[in-house]
Amino acid sequence: MPVSEKDRLAAEVAERYSAFEEALFGDKRKYPLQEFKASWEAGRRYAELTKSDPLIHKNVVNAVHVLTDIVGEGRKRIPARIARDAERLVRLIFSGYDPYFEGDEPPGL
Repeated sequence: MPVSEKDRLAAEVAERYSAFEEALFGDKRKYPLQEFKASWEAGRRYAELTKSDPLIHKNVVNAVHVLTDIVGEGRKRIPARIARDAERLVRLIFSGYDPYFEGDEPPGL
């Protein structure tokens, strides 16, 4: 049975999230920024593909919720944009809009 693009991207989101989680709790010296970015990008691609779809894959829901919960877990200092981007991903996937307007601001702002 062929796998749909939505299922393939959902599996990628779960896989990238797992890699981020493993790196986050594995190396305490530096924040796994590269793994976070890969996880975020997979989530963004999934959100773009499923923007008009009322159903969200269970693996994606789990990965995104846990991602936002553990972003700062066990760390004294995390890059400021990490928490912002995690919340942005939640908005992209669950609400279908991007709250980040850099370069897209309405005239006069």
